[in-house]
Amino acid sequence: MGKKVRVLIIDDSASVRQTLTRIFESDPDIEVIGAASDPFMAARKLQEDVPDVITLDVEMPRMDGITFLRKLMAQHPIPVVMCSSLTEQGSETLLQALEAGAVDVILKPKIAAADHLAETGMRICEVVKSAAHARVPATRRRLGGSASASGPAQKLTADAVLPPPTGKAMAKTTEMVVCIGASTGGTEALRDLLERLPANAPGIVIVQHMPEKFTAAFARRLDSLCEVAVKEAVDGDPVLRGHVLIAPGDKHMLLERQGARYHVSVRTGPLVSRHRPSVDVLFRSAARSAGSNAMGVIMTGMGDDGARGMEEMHQAGAFNVAQDEASSVVFGMPKEAIARGGVDRVVPLDQIAREILAADARR
Repeated sequence: MGKKVRVLIIDDSASVRQTLTRIFESDPDIEVIGAASDPFMAARKLQEDVPDVITLDVEMPRMDGITFLRKLMAQHPIPVVMCSSLTEQGSETLLQALEAGAVDVILKPKIAAADHLAETGMRICEVVKSAAHARVPATRRRLGGSASASGPAQKLTADAVLPPPTGKAMAKTTEMVVCIGASTGGTEALRDLLERLPANAPGIVIVQHMPEKFTAAFARRLDSLCEVAVKEAVDGDPVLRGHVLIAPGDKHMLLERQGARYHVSVRTGPLVSRHRPSVDVLFRSAARSAGSNAMGVIMTGMGDDGARGMEEMHQAGAFNVAQDEASSVVFGMPKEAIARGGVDRVVPLDQIAREILAADARR
């Protein structure tokens, strides 16, 4: 990456600060410039040195993380990644943090088996490096990844979950299914998109890079804001008009066809493009099962997850749209998909809903 990503850790737990420091120091692209036990100590450190990214705990003494985040965004916007425990209550709070300006979310690392800790550490480093590329503040109203040279030696493709499509284009014989992939900045972008869709919009399946548990809270929040019905996907859920299914965190989601109807398969498996859920897995499954009955949408995010799968969807006859650079918090994923030739149209965020409805009307 060239210049190292400089990180400030803010967490009241000494063990979490130490674990995060060890994780970041294991990555040659990251440098820890300091650690603070609360926002007041962090504020003093910020007067001396400004980091590229801050990792911020939610619950701390003297001032909670959300309050500090809001003050920081108002006075000196810096990319912030929220660090939280794996709880349902915590996931609701994390959504407030994303609304307040946080770029992404990570789970607090726990001492576990070596292979699990290595995978967790790699994911944390990927999110932080992705956040360093984010535009802050991005366009936000009410309502977080990523690829680099670190992590496992082998970066797995969707071959690890399912074989490539046969290359035989499928005729337009069923309802259109919209497959969407997003990462850093995607929570806000998806809210913006889904709020623009009517209750009779085509069935939608989404992979948003988020930790487990948080996707359920995210889906509930979107469901309360949108005319379409939104839920976290469960294995076997049908894909229906007016309904949106969001892949659960830490699980891959595939589109499958039975007769003229579609449903999703939710399963475990290895990280693909360094993610689980992976956009490449969803898009490849759409190429295999839906062909020209599918529409692909690639949105804001770091790295190249989804680029190969979108190319496969394009080759299978799907119509694909990418979010443009100006409206993306991070242009990495759309840029890679465009470079591979799988994108038919590049549009601003506020025009993606229109493209979906226009494609549906053309059928």
